[in-house]
Amino acid sequence: MSVLRNLEAKLEGLVEGAFSRAFRSQVQPVELARKLAKEMEDAKSVSLSRTYVPNQFWVYLSTEDRAQFETYEDGLKKELSDYLLEHARTHGLALLTRPTVELETDDRLSLGEFGIQAKLVRPADADAEAEAVEGDFGHTMVYSTTGARRVESPRKDSRVLLVSDDKRTVVTGAPFVIGRSRECDLVLDDPNVSRRHAELRREDEGWAVRDLGSTNGIKLNGHRSRGGRLSPGDEITLGLSRLTFDQE
Repeated sequence: MSVLRNLEAKLEGLVEGAFSRAFRSQVQPVELARKLAKEMEDAKSVSLSRTYVPNQFWVYLSTEDRAQFETYEDGLKKELSDYLLEHARTHGLALLTRPTVELETDDRLSLGEFGIQAKLVRPADADAEAEAVEGDFGHTMVYSTTGARRVESPRKDSRVLLVSDDKRTVVTGAPFVIGRSRECDLVLDDPNVSRRHAELRREDEGWAVRDLGSTNGIKLNGHRSRGGRLSPGDEITLGLSRLTFDQE
């Protein structure tokens, strides 16, 4: 049995009914696996003795496609991680850590479209050879039934803003902490916001928002989230406060 066939069989066990009936979405899990492996190989970096590949992947889905995977998302992420690990081993590709796969919702995507971003993250205990490997893959590939397109990350030297109804706040420093505490970089006078609610952090491929273990959590573009990559126009909701991420 091929690795993809084996993956398909495992995924079928995550849900009730036949595989073909379970995944009514246009985005098929096995297609995600194929494109994840493609992105892994396209972003490889050759060192003196090894060929390194990304170990962190983000899959961006439309709201409808993400909903299809909701009840078995954790199992899907594990199987995709196992598949990438086996793919790397089979093709003699070096990983610095076990690959991880995260699913995110992107309202800009249509049903059947999905984006993949791959990044090589060096652990603190990486050896000298691994330290020299380039790990900045600042783009997202968006796939659909009609083809693929590359989406570049915003320029790193652009000014980052958080825009609310009554003010525009320039994001300075990283991490940039948002919360009710007067010690935060952006203070929100909202009883539904925790003292240290969330943070914006600059990553190699751009900016991301992360929940800091808040009581009420955050929403990204209206969907409950622990955080994720940010693009201009994305809306972050903390308590009753809405902030729009922007770059100029």
